[in-house]
Amino acid sequence: MTRLEGEHAPSPTHDRGNASPPPPAPGSPMLESMGGTAGFVYSTVPVVVFVIALALLSTKAAVIAAVATGAVLTVARLVRGERLLAASGSLTGVLVAAGIVALTGSAKDFFLLGIWVAFAGFLATFGSVLLRRPLTGVAWNLLHGGAHAWRRDRQVLRAHDIATLAVASVLGARFVVKQWLYVHDATGWLAFAKIAMGTPLTVVAALGVAWAFRATSKRLVDSRPGPTTAQQEAELPPRQDASR
Repeated sequence: MTRLEGEHAPSPTHDRGNASPPPPAPGSPMLESMGGTAGFVYSTVPVVVFVIALALLSTKAAVIAAVATGAVLTVARLVRGERLLAASGSLTGVLVAAGIVALTGSAKDFFLLGIWVAFAGFLATFGSVLLRRPLTGVAWNLLHGGAHAWRRDRQVLRAHDIATLAVASVLGARFVVKQWLYVHDATGWLAFAKIAMGTPLTVVAALGVAWAFRATSKRLVDSRPGPTTAQQEAELPPRQDASR
């Protein structure tokens, strides 16, 4: 059966109905692996329980109460369907902090791990900027196959310098404030600082990282030139003569 003259086969380049939607922008695997913003909120509950129990009971009883709270929250999050790594993150931190307190016998050492983790994170992030390899840019490149010369683009490198410095500022501020409180034996204020400088500052830093990721994708991925008209025509099958 022949086609009527003037009737053309639909071109695959004009078939908009079957076009697949663009892939979603990558999120933050680090934030997701920690349970997102809710994970940071869950991590503050054992701290609050520890401080309250410390004011009423012995150090040993306060540590047990904090560990028990962390275990209950972990089970609850697993029941809700969260991944094991995300659900158990806060419990792992509580267990390590409890082990340090058991070794030293000092209640303020419950916060020692967080203080030095913040210091190590500050050194890593700030040092990466000095070496002209900001960690947020390295992370973006790894998420996109590691094949982009992102450091050659000045605007992209500047964006990741800003984002990585934002993360370094948060970590450095946590270390300075908590270390000062630790030296002055202010256990209650250490708990307050952990909560106040936890989720709020993490959200601010995450927004900076998301901005840098989006700007980099826009310049290096979304702005890549598509196939030219000549290339598209070369890929199409040859037209058949309608008079046949």
